[in-house]
Amino acid sequence: MSRKVGGREATTGVIPGRYCLSVGKPDLPTPEGWSWRPLLEIARLESGHTPSRRKPEYWGGDVSWIGIKDATGNHGQTIHQTIQHTNELGIANSAARILPENTVCLSRTASVGYVVVMGKPMATSQDFANWVCGPELDYRFLKYALLTENEALHRFSYGSTHRTIYYPELKAFHVCLPERKKQVEIANTLQALDDKIELNRKTAATLEEMARALYRSWFVDFDPVHAKAAGRAPAHMDTQTADLFPDSFAEDGLPEGWELGSVTDVFDVVMGQSPPGSTYNKGGEGLPFFQGRTDFGFRFPTCSKFCTAPSRIAPRDSILLSVRAPVGDLNRAWEECCIGRGVASLSERSGRNAYGYEAIWSLSEDLKSYDSEGTVFGSINKKQLAGLEIIVPPELLKDAYEAEVGAMDAQIRNIVAENQTLATLRDTLLPRLMSGELSVGNAKKELEISI
Repeated sequence: MSRKVGGREATTGVIPGRYCLSVGKPDLPTPEGWSWRPLLEIARLESGHTPSRRKPEYWGGDVSWIGIKDATGNHGQTIHQTIQHTNELGIANSAARILPENTVCLSRTASVGYVVVMGKPMATSQDFANWVCGPELDYRFLKYALLTENEALHRFSYGSTHRTIYYPELKAFHVCLPERKKQVEIANTLQALDDKIELNRKTAATLEEMARALYRSWFVDFDPVHAKAAGRAPAHMDTQTADLFPDSFAEDGLPEGWELGSVTDVFDVVMGQSPPGSTYNKGGEGLPFFQGRTDFGFRFPTCSKFCTAPSRIAPRDSILLSVRAPVGDLNRAWEECCIGRGVASLSERSGRNAYGYEAIWSLSEDLKSYDSEGTVFGSINKKQLAGLEIIVPPELLKDAYEAEVGAMDAQIRNIVAENQTLATLRDTLLPRLMSGELSVGNAKKELEISI
């Protein structure tokens, strides 16, 4: 396909990847029926651009514009919504182009190696190399090829501080692939796992929003109290639970019998402390270690480091709170873990983990206000945490909420566990399928045994 980017010509050097991608054509054997193809022959390479930030009229329109944060937050996924939008005026007055649905985007600078697919026509920043696949190349196969070769993509980049994959290397990309029918079969096998993971993620997010909405209704908006004060039964609530709510408000605006307390009145707080660097490892020795919110994910963090001599320990299912910029991000401890100085652990004193998580979440705005505190970057200490006020309903109402939401909480944990299993399966199959080592038929047999 024709090339749409200018600049220097493709490099003549060769930097082979491990499985199915190379800069230049490598002198490597291929599986039967597979061949090394210049990517520019089967896909159109497009660059991105950023409309002028000094022109506010170029921003805030209906053209989705992919930036680095979109890629880091949606790695390996099809993206349908972006953080920022430009418009026709911004496109017309910049080198940005609106590219078609299913364009494959690779972050090539700043944060090298993140891959997303456009779920609709979009534009990107100059931090991306974008491929519009032709009829010989399934766009999902290209996506999985780039994901498989993440380590090699970093080797294809240059720079001591800010790594970049330059266009001479991008123009020399070669991909090892079978004919299109087999590409589709491979992509379908991997996509089925990704689709199940995404469906699970959406289910877990819905459950979390249901729990959050119930907390807001009961403990922020006081809907059951308003309903009883108006002489009607609270909607969608059994009589026994409704009876736990008062039918009037005190002079301070809280329901009768409720109080304002401190976070430390309700939670046991452990501020993190970083152990010596010599006690860290990536081999699984000791406890999972979280220095800050870098490894935070949906509900639970992903462990990438361990510590053999933990200084401060967070109990299983306690709340992990980011106490250094950005302040206020939350996760839960999947298991007992070691926490560094960027994290605090909060445990609801009576073990009401579902209630406790939503209670701290309700303080998100207060917590995030500390991002502007401190001399260098935002932070919050234990004394400041103790100074945060939190609504304290009667114990029986906390128990009632825990009874309602505890099952949702357990279901979310089970979903996350299933997704971890599915992701491990996908990551195990990915290089074997993409290199031709494993056939689709044998991959399906392994999946039947594993799932």
